[in-house]
Amino acid sequence: MSFSLILISVVFTLGYTAIVLEHNIKIDKTASAILTAIICWTLYIMFSHSLVSVADLPHWFLEEQYVEKTDAQLISSWVGEHELLSSLGDIASILFFLLGAMTIVEFVDAHGGFAIITDRIQASNMVTLLWIIGLIAFFLSAALDNLTTTIVMISLIRKLIKDHEERLFFAGIIVVAANAGGAWSPIGDVTTTMLWIGGQITTGAIIKGLLVPSLICLVIPLLYLSWRLKGRVIHAPDKVVGSDHTNITSGHRNVFFFVGIGGLLFVPVFKSVTHLPPFMGMLLSMSVLWIISEILAQTSPTKPDPALRITRILRQIDTPSVLFFLGILLAVGALEAVGLLDMLAHGLDQSVGNIDAIVFLIGLLSSVIDNVPLVAASMGMYDMATYPTNAHIWEFLAFAAGTGGSCLIIGSAAGVAAMGMEKINFFWYLKNISPLALLGYVSGAITYLFLF
Repeated sequence: MSFSLILISVVFTLGYTAIVLEHNIKIDKTASAILTAIICWTLYIMFSHSLVSVADLPHWFLEEQYVEKTDAQLISSWVGEHELLSSLGDIASILFFLLGAMTIVEFVDAHGGFAIITDRIQASNMVTLLWIIGLIAFFLSAALDNLTTTIVMISLIRKLIKDHEERLFFAGIIVVAANAGGAWSPIGDVTTTMLWIGGQITTGAIIKGLLVPSLICLVIPLLYLSWRLKGRVIHAPDKVVGSDHTNITSGHRNVFFFVGIGGLLFVPVFKSVTHLPPFMGMLLSMSVLWIISEILAQTSPTKPDPALRITRILRQIDTPSVLFFLGILLAVGALEAVGLLDMLAHGLDQSVGNIDAIVFLIGLLSSVIDNVPLVAASMGMYDMATYPTNAHIWEFLAFAAGTGGSCLIIGSAAGVAAMGMEKINFFWYLKNISPLALLGYVSGAITYLFLF
């Protein structure tokens, strides 16, 4: 391995370590991700003369840049810029997709739309409520995403369960359910979305292939908790808090909920019919919701709250998370451009050999390391010429990366959100939920391998 490749690898490793240890070093992972990406691409451009083989470049590229073949330094710099812009184009499609989805969800939530679901749940038996919460989180995550579902469902259990210790088990099962539910939907988890946008999977195939294994991943932990918590009764709050959105009419709330959720579900249909990138369908749904909200605001008999307009909602979008995705995906793109991911793929193939075992290990690794760069790296490691759309590896990778993160509380965005909202102790989760999540992950993986 050349000095330039070693240097880029060291920079990426140090940057990734900073991301994993963000709470210890007290530096936000977004800043570390962006800095890592910039340094990696800068090193690639600086050492491009030793990383790019001019002799292997196609004639059309040389003719397009109007340079002589003998000017190796200039040609290699052009190649580096071309690789950067190409990688940025793929990443931008994911970021615009996320921005549209986050805007829709934030808008619906701000208008109390999710209360349509939460206000209808009534149960006093702990096991019954556990199954209701788990299944709702599972299917809601497929329509929304695992992070949003976790936030909504934990807000719900706070209204239903008074005792904090009892809520912890529900929060744990919500994390498992949200991650499992997001794995089998193209819009339920960012890693599955990445594979869907990248063309590795299609909507129908991923639903057919992963619905049952993902459900098994949830049902196994639920069965154990049903036995452990059998006979226990919920301690409800003295006074159940009603909706916090009293200044919004029920008609407007219902319109925003159904238009928002319908818009999210419309995106896969739009892609299948038009063959346009998914972010186009997501932005279309967002614009329709935006227009409807403006029309209803103009015709409303009461003056609408300015804080509930989409222009204000856009300011509340979790921009650091979007920039984190940009940074980490750009950094991984640099590794792909210099050929490090290909080298890693060959190393895994030689050391492990079995592709199913490799993907299974990637899923377990996602409980320690963020699953976004792991999937991004895997997409770069394995060529679609060898593994075409809907190949076995892509479906199994979507399951593994989506559900493996549940094994640790810090292994997924849903887990981190639950940890912050309910103050879940890392070791409490490790003792009480991690074994169940691991058992569910292994059971789901075995189910997928058995069925397919």
